[in-house]
Amino acid sequence: MRKRIAVFSAACVLWVLGLVMAKKVSAIHGAVTLLETSNMVSVTFFVAAWLLAGFPVLKNAAKNLLKGRVMDENFLMSVATIGAFAIGEWAEAAAVMIFYMTGELIQEAAVDRSRSSINALLALKPDKARIRDANGWKEVCAADVSPGSIVLVRPGERIPLDGIIIEGNSSVDASMLTGESRPIPCGEGSEVKSGTLALDGVLQIRTTKSAGDSSAARIIQLVESAREAKAKPERFITAFARVYTPLVVGGAALLAVIPPLLLPGAAFSEWVYRALILLVISCPCALVVSVPLGYFAGIGGMSRRGIMVKGAAHLDSLNKAKNVAFDKTGTLTRGTFSVTALEAAPGVSTQTLLETAALAEQESNHPIAKAILEYAAIHGTSKTEADKTERFETAGQGLELTSPDIKILAGNRRFLESRSIEIPAHGEKETHTPVYVAKNNKYLGRILTGDTLKEGAEEAVSKLTAMGIKSVMLTGDTRPSALEAASKLGINSVKAELLPQDKLREVEQLTGTGITVFVGDGINDAPVLARAHVGIAMGSGADAAIEAADAIVMTDDPRRIPEAIGRAKKTHRIIMGNVAFALAAKGVFITLAGFGFANMWLALIADVGVALLAILNSTRALR
Repeated sequence: MRKRIAVFSAACVLWVLGLVMAKKVSAIHGAVTLLETSNMVSVTFFVAAWLLAGFPVLKNAAKNLLKGRVMDENFLMSVATIGAFAIGEWAEAAAVMIFYMTGELIQEAAVDRSRSSINALLALKPDKARIRDANGWKEVCAADVSPGSIVLVRPGERIPLDGIIIEGNSSVDASMLTGESRPIPCGEGSEVKSGTLALDGVLQIRTTKSAGDSSAARIIQLVESAREAKAKPERFITAFARVYTPLVVGGAALLAVIPPLLLPGAAFSEWVYRALILLVISCPCALVVSVPLGYFAGIGGMSRRGIMVKGAAHLDSLNKAKNVAFDKTGTLTRGTFSVTALEAAPGVSTQTLLETAALAEQESNHPIAKAILEYAAIHGTSKTEADKTERFETAGQGLELTSPDIKILAGNRRFLESRSIEIPAHGEKETHTPVYVAKNNKYLGRILTGDTLKEGAEEAVSKLTAMGIKSVMLTGDTRPSALEAASKLGINSVKAELLPQDKLREVEQLTGTGITVFVGDGINDAPVLARAHVGIAMGSGADAAIEAADAIVMTDDPRRIPEAIGRAKKTHRIIMGNVAFALAAKGVFITLAGFGFANMWLALIADVGVALLAILNSTRALR
């Protein structure tokens, strides 16, 4: 990019020097106009500026010509500027290429710069592992650990390789791989995946796969292959040029040949001159500047609303969106535990239930414990701890707090029942995680925790439906939890308990039915974000998701998704308005040129005027 800017700057300087030299000649000769000067110094500057700014255009035109792809914008720019040289319009020819390069640089400024970087994703795959040998435990490179080895994982560490637990119990956070918000209790015989996080227990794991075949490595491979499979939307200006260029070149050729053959006394030189003027007038300066600028303004307008789009091509895809597939956890829901209900036993107040649970949980680092403590802090509970208390935590089950005066139990049903606490039958809610509480062998009730919908999630889905866009939920979370959230949101199509490769398969099927947008936030979403026509990451999500995505919602607000699509549609309407206006104006002046009523000055004024009006119209996309 820096090299391109340096070349562009040099071309502009040469063009200005050419104008200065031409103006000096004009002052000396009086009658010689700026564009008619034949001063060799100014011509040298103009040609040098033309070559610098237009080299990529000329190179692409030549390549496409050899491949049989003639009628594109590169060919039109080359023919038009060479035609301008043929009739002595040196400054115009160089200016056209500089205008075109300006548009290209504006495009490149908004290009996706994350394509080569998935460094944050690599952080998911631990590069070290603690293995057992004859002398005890030692730390080695994870890539050197062979299947069948015994590895040690302590609380707060990521599991380095896929394997089976042979000793220990712990809750495992697999949300970055599966999207499941609830920690998974694991014990001896449980299968665990690399990249997941051991929360509260020491584990010894017998590895079943090498580092290259692990779950984390598989996700990285999926991101890379998804990028390769993702089709790039065709640039509008290229598609437009396939129609526009043959019409212009064909019209110029007919203008140069037909009149001299049919009109008595008509000179070929005069009509060839008119045809060349027609080509110069036809040069799509207004289009090649206003179209990229329209995209750039659209991207700028979105950024003001916290929607960062990484390239103009993605605006085109958003404009044509037919499906929006959402991840659930962290995208439509908050992705963190919160207390959803307090169900106290008969004769027990909810305040007593909450205070007792908070007293038990205050030293725990478990996500559910943190949710209870946050809820207790908001509701002003007191957590006066008795003297000489002792805590015993059973990973994945619950904890026990004892002192000479009290004994508190908090955990799952099995944990309390194993300690002879009678718990009445409850209407179990599979979408919530209950914490049962007892004090001095008396059951006090339970606290329900779970994920909650983000503010604006329901409104976002409703707006998409009103726009005629289908909403789909693709999640690694449990089916009951997914169905409950989808029911509240008004989403009818739900796929749950999906692994990253399953999500990728579902999105690939959706892409066959129309332009598909995928919205996610986790590392497990990175392959799908890379594969969808447009991947949108939530700003609070994993770095790997943000890097793989084509757009980012920095505000974390789901309502920005329909807004992004609406703004893309508005940008498209503005760009199409510019195209229609530019073509209509050029049509008028091409007609005048064909009948000999338009000279180069009028053509230049018209071309610059149309470009300026189109540029001003493009700025509407900022609002």
